[in-house]
Amino acid sequence: MLRLSKKLLFAIEAVVDVAYHAGPQPVRSTDISDRQGIPRRYLEQVLQELVHEGVLAGQRGPRGGYRLARERRRITVGQIIRIVNKLEGTGDPAGETDGSEIGQRVVRPIWLQMQEEMMARFDATTIEELCERARALGIESGPSGPVDYSI
Repeated sequence: MLRLSKKLLFAIEAVVDVAYHAGPQPVRSTDISDRQGIPRRYLEQVLQELVHEGVLAGQRGPRGGYRLARERRRITVGQIIRIVNKLEGTGDPAGETDGSEIGQRVVRPIWLQMQEEMMARFDATTIEELCERARALGIESGPSGPVDYSI
C-alpha cells in the first residue's frame, strides 16, 4: 500500500541527504538529523534498515557514518518506499476480498490502478534526480558541494 508516513518521508530525505552531502568522509547521522530535522530515534532505525537492504553502507567508529551503497542513479524512490513499507508492516486494505460489491469491483480496482501508476513514477525517479532538483533550487550542499556519481 502506498501510504505517506513520517518514516517514509524521513527515509527518502535521509538517502537524498547522504547522496547530496557525500564527500571523503561518511555522512554522520547527527548531521542528517540536524539538517533535515529528523528525530534521531526515527532516523537510526530507518538508516539501519536501509543498510540492511543495500541502499546505504554504514561505517562504524568516531569517523563513521553513511554512504550510498551504489550509485545514486541506481537507487529509486520506489525502492525506498518498499523498504519502509516492509519495515512498517502495513498491509493494503485495497487488496482484501471482503466488502461490498461496489467496493470490490469499482472502488478498489481504481485505487489499485492509481497505486500502480504512482509506484511506476516512483520507480522511475532516482536519488540522482532529487539531488539535481536540490542543486537547481540552490540548496546548500556542504563545503565541497554535492558529489557527482553520474559517471
